Amino acid sequence: MNIVLKTKVDGHYLDVMKRFDRNLFEALLPPVGKAEIVEFTGSETGDKVHLRFITPFKAEWISDITEHGQNDEEAWFVDEGSVLPFGLTYWKHRHIVRKVDNNTSEIIDDITYEASNSLFSLIMYPGLYLSFYPRKPIYRKYFKKD
Repeated sequence: MNIVLKTKVDGHYLDVMKRFDRNLFEALLPPVGKAEIVEFTGSETGDKVHLRFITPFKAEWISDITEHGQNDEEAWFVDEGSVLPFGLTYWKHRHIVRKVDNNTSEIIDDITYEASNSLFSLIMYPGLYLSFYPRKPIYRKYFKKD
């Protein structure tokens, strides 16, 4: 299954990508339930993100940053799940910051996932979509120029 969310934000795409740090990650934690960041080492190849969900269910989520890069039009990094919550069997999240112009960028969350079977993948879609959709206003606020 695939979820793609696009959000326009203020800032040059390389400047926006540089701000994909722990502070932004904390701001992006899901709004429902309680979760903590156990480890966040960055957004470059070889880095790791480890989340612990406390409510509404207990789960560990560890993603490894498997790729990062940039060119004249976009910058990106990719996290792939190595330890996933119950039901998920595959997770790949491409974080892309695309240049719109010198003062505007588009953040693209391109998520590919699989669950233990295709029916469960379909059932999970609304919950996953709704857990990532709140990123849009958070991104806009976080990158807003005063």
